[in-house]
Amino acid sequence: MDRARQQQSLLLFLICLALAFSLTAVVSSHWCEGTRRVVKPLCRDQPGGQHCIHFKQDNSSAGRMGNDSQAVLYIWELGDDKFIQRGFHVGLWQSCEESLNSEDEKCRSFQSVVPAEEQGVLWLSIGGEVLDIVLILASAILLGSRVSCRSLGFNWLRVDALVAIFMVLAGLLGMVAHMMYTTIFQITVNLGPEDWKPQTWDYGWSYCLAWGSFALCLAVSVTAMSRFTAAPLEFTEQQWAQNGSQPSQHSFPEPEASESIWKTGAAPHLAGHAFRNVSGHLPLDATGKVSIC
Repeated sequence: MDRARQQQSLLLFLICLALAFSLTAVVSSHWCEGTRRVVKPLCRDQPGGQHCIHFKQDNSSAGRMGNDSQAVLYIWELGDDKFIQRGFHVGLWQSCEESLNSEDEKCRSFQSVVPAEEQGVLWLSIGGEVLDIVLILASAILLGSRVSCRSLGFNWLRVDALVAIFMVLAGLLGMVAHMMYTTIFQITVNLGPEDWKPQTWDYGWSYCLAWGSFALCLAVSVTAMSRFTAAPLEFTEQQWAQNGSQPSQHSFPEPEASESIWKTGAAPHLAGHAFRNVSGHLPLDATGKVSIC
């Protein structure tokens, strides 16, 4: 019984871990990470800045013409020197990008950069993630009630079956939702707005947590189903062991009673009945008479 309780506690811990992974992945914005190539701004307000384009303004011709808008700008950065790599990360809900001159991030809704024809697929992916969390939470409640309550009048094997079904459904829904989000992100990289498209990108830690939750869901489902199928077999083996350890129900005469039977002459008749029951006929000697001894 203690071993079964330990196994149930371990399963409950794995379910809670899968729930924590799924919640963290859904609310975070690090499903995909990468860099964007953007043009440096002009160093008008920051002459000594490192992340801006240095220039020299020639106002001689503009002064003669009386129009400052005609000033000539001499820019020294050429080619790749005019660009800078800015990090970004994207989640289910928003996309954030590093600022040039501060540690703050500029965030906007990820839905605003997804193409209009793919908006429905994005919401399906979010719905799958939410259903995944609901099923994992239901499994945690069911298994937690089994661990904390030991009522003998309830069929707890059904709880194991429900936990196995809920967890395998949660894992499959999560897998489909992850793949849908991956497809949406790749389409957005190709067809999204130019001011958002990344130059390089890869999957982030939130994406790894989501797939970790999927693996835990399948592991818990397989373990719970094996417990459900093994419990009746264990119960049957226990019943056989109890029946085999009990004394036989047949009554045998005591030794003193057996001696009295042989003295009274009743033993030959009992032996004859025994032989009759075993072989179906009495043994005969060479003369054809019944042989008892």
